Amino acid sequence: MCQESTGYDNIHIQVLEGWEAVRKRPGMYVGSTGELGLHQMVFEVADRAVREVLAGRAGRVEITLTSDGGVRVADDGPGVPVHGEGDAGDPGLEALLTRMHAGAGLAGGRHGVALGYCGVGPTVTNALSSRLTAGVRREGVRWEQEYARGVAVTPLTEAGPATGSGTVITFWPDAEIFGAAQCSFDELADRFRELALLNRDLDISLTDGRGPAEPRSVRLRFPGGARDFVAFLDERDAAPATTDTVGFEREESRMGGTVEAAWRWRDSSEERIRSFANGRPTPRGGTHEAGFRDGVTAAVDAYARKKRLLPAAPETGLTAEQVCAGLTAVVSVKLDAPEFHGSIRDVLGGDTVRACVARAVREHLGAWLEQHPEQAAALVGRLLRGA
Repeated sequence: MCQESTGYDNIHIQVLEGWEAVRKRPGMYVGSTGELGLHQMVFEVADRAVREVLAGRAGRVEITLTSDGGVRVADDGPGVPVHGEGDAGDPGLEALLTRMHAGAGLAGGRHGVALGYCGVGPTVTNALSSRLTAGVRREGVRWEQEYARGVAVTPLTEAGPATGSGTVITFWPDAEIFGAAQCSFDELADRFRELALLNRDLDISLTDGRGPAEPRSVRLRFPGGARDFVAFLDERDAAPATTDTVGFEREESRMGGTVEAAWRWRDSSEERIRSFANGRPTPRGGTHEAGFRDGVTAAVDAYARKKRLLPAAPETGLTAEQVCAGLTAVVSVKLDAPEFHGSIRDVLGGDTVRACVARAVREHLGAWLEQHPEQAAALVGRLLRGA
């Protein structure tokens, strides 16, 4: 074997210590060094606060874009444990902010949320911030700690008595990495609105205090869930609705989770279906979306056959293309163990999910059609004519 030197030896192997890897290749962790990356940093911090509300431990999440370029995320939960707890050394505040995945949002099945596609937790936000401060009000005591570029620069300090409870994390993105890039209020509001529409218990406020004028603020709370989402999608549509909004939410033990769906038909040929899995958008669909189409098609076709509304031979039936014309729908599943496909987890798999969603939709829509014969007959007539 040839023993000639290849010019490659141990001096060419680079080992990055601590947060060097994150700071050297931030795009691998937050997507980019521009606006997208800044938004992901916000999501990684907000994810923990949102889950406090969904778990019933907090009531509200408040996110503020501050005048000095920072982002403040506050909740009124019990406060992050400041010290590691239990024999297993459960993570406390410093672990949450310095240990990768300690606060990641991808765990927890249907009871978790997915604000972004990275799910690495607030540690990466800390590493990519020139400064980060954490304040915790817990059990009558106020605690404070400060970090810079992922490293604690002050000890965890007992700062005095506290009224109430909660956690506030404020960070300033590092200009050495993100330059002059800024968060977009509208883009952040869109994603938080989407999450609030999918989780009726959420109460989120977003405030932009960066400008010289009065702060811009929006409160996002939608107790109607998917029904409110359908109304939001149709808000600026000139085509009028031709049916009431149909919707339901129910547990499906076979697929290990819940399905929530809402939909209505408009006087249009455009199909508008949005699907989600564990709060994550699935723009390329998947088995939950396919199951929804199966269920809607089967219910409308069965009703039309039963009422003899089909002019052709019964075996021709209505197609999914016909039935979904003019449909606005939101389909959301929350699963204990979701099976995602695709490099960015934007397609949901699982044959059981498809069957369960199809059955649930068919049963609910079938009952609604029977209870609303005038709307049902008009719907079938319009679908047969084409919008």
